[in-house]
Amino acid sequence: MKTLQLTSLVALSAFTAMPVMADDYPNRPIEIIVPAPAGGGTDNVARMLNQYLQEELGESLAVLNVAGGGGAIGVNQIARAKPDGYTLLSTWNSPITTVPHMQRVQYSYETLTPITSTSQSAYTMCVAPDFPAETGEEFLAELQNNPGQYTYGNDGVGGTMRLAAERIFEAYDIEARPIPFGGAGETLQNFLGGHVDIYGGSITPALPYVEDGKAKCLLVTSADDNEALPQASGLAALGHPELETVLWRMMLAPEGMDEQRVNVIADAVASAVEHPEFQAFLTSQGETLNLVRGEELRERLHQETVAIGETLEKLGLKKN
Repeated sequence: MKTLQLTSLVALSAFTAMPVMADDYPNRPIEIIVPAPAGGGTDNVARMLNQYLQEELGESLAVLNVAGGGGAIGVNQIARAKPDGYTLLSTWNSPITTVPHMQRVQYSYETLTPITSTSQSAYTMCVAPDFPAETGEEFLAELQNNPGQYTYGNDGVGGTMRLAAERIFEAYDIEARPIPFGGAGETLQNFLGGHVDIYGGSITPALPYVEDGKAKCLLVTSADDNEALPQASGLAALGHPELETVLWRMMLAPEGMDEQRVNVIADAVASAVEHPEFQAFLTSQGETLNLVRGEELRERLHQETVAIGETLEKLGLKKN
């Protein structure tokens, strides 16, 4: 009788210790940490995607905004979470590939589980209507011919926009004076107010002013052109696709998340982004779909981390 009881207990313990199979996941709400304030680009895209992701998963998703430290505070929080698939991260690339070079953090791209990227958007450089250039090539030539004369607003020391600009300027031997601001909105207002010569920031905030003729955007930091800004040149058209630096978004998880559960989320995202309403939303934001998953995503994170580290070192900004 004692043997029977012991055998039963061992069997029960083994059953209890077995992982929940992927077809039972998810069976409760999932928390999505967004390491940025509510109302920003990353938050807006995450919330829009979640509407369709919930349909695919059959469970609700709750967004938790954890801003601060250039995104590091929110990513630190996900790094400490249980890898059970019920706490995920929806982020842009800078907190993963740039911030660890600039400050002490409790994570790296190697200690997070890559799920999938979702979309991407170039940064743009815009000037006043009377600026003496009409194309990307003419814009860069004007800067080359007038070293140190022009100022460009950007997202601050170590910001992705500034790094994008400096990579281009270095290749073209351009000297332009960086003026840091708190984000694209602040940069735009200072550009419109005439306090800086060049707006450097995300595409979406600039679009209404391009349409009203108050600005012309002549360069995007992606290899390809962007249909939202027909006057702007992509870097491939200028012969330098390798200088591409873009803002891109992804979903990650704590280290050690079960591969089957990772695939459940990645498959659901791949289906969710096919909704016409989501694609129309991305187009309106100047973004394009970009789905890279699993180890391919980890490799992309690795390559960008190395490239940005090299750029920061040349600028004398690398601290870690």
